[in-house]
Amino acid sequence: MFFECTGALRMTDPLDKATSTAPPTLGEGCLSRYDPDELTPENGADFSEAARLWRQLQQQSPEPDSDA
Repeated sequence: MFFECTGALRMTDPLDKATSTAPPTLGEGCLSRYDPDELTPENGADFSEAARLWRQLQQQSPEPDSDA
């Protein structure tokens, strides 16, 4: 069975492209986290503006009380 998309492109199973996989992780249990070296824009990890956002948020945050 095949499904014709456009022209000569044919897929044997249309769900093959509809799946995703999580990036590799480090640690176990509660300490499990995604491996930062494996995160890419392709899996939704585009941090190119993170430093600029951090600076902007730090400028907007109020000064901490010294009385506390």
